Amino acid sequence: MVDARDISRMIRVDQAGEFGATRIYEGQLAVMGDRGPHSAEIRHMAAQEAEHRAKFDALLARRGVRPTALHPFWSAAGYALGAGTALLGPEAAMACTAAVETEIDRHYTEQLEKLEATGADPELAAMIEEFRAEELEHRDAALANGAERAPAYPLLAGAIRLGCRVAIKLSERI
Repeated sequence: MVDARDISRMIRVDQAGEFGATRIYEGQLAVMGDRGPHSAEIRHMAAQEAEHRAKFDALLARRGVRPTALHPFWSAAGYALGAGTALLGPEAAMACTAAVETEIDRHYTEQLEKLEATGADPELAAMIEEFRAEELEHRDAALANGAERAPAYPLLAGAIRLGCRVAIKLSERI
């Protein structure tokens, strides 16, 4: 059963995740600028994330859902993660995207399974399905642009994915 509290948690955590993604790309672009080999790809992904965030911002406000109290932390952490991976090089920036989007796919898939099994909130389910497809495109683009060639890729990707899972759990509740 999916109740109103579950729906509020989904909206809260998804809005926080899209906010964090915009901050990651802002950090990467601050380091790479327009001169990086993947800057155009990152700008495209950043624009899509900004659109996702705007839609979740509107849904949050319209439904009266409390945003996470961790926004200031996610702002700093997302920017630092983006800038830090870009400083390691373009492949590390792509590795960051691949890792984050892998976890977001897992997270969105779990949410969709709950929503579809109960028929709860078709509006939210449609948003998640649309955004999930774009997140998978981001992951695939990152992999095609050398994510797995990043220094210590398995360690870097594993640490980022763990951080995402922790951020998801915290943002659902706080």
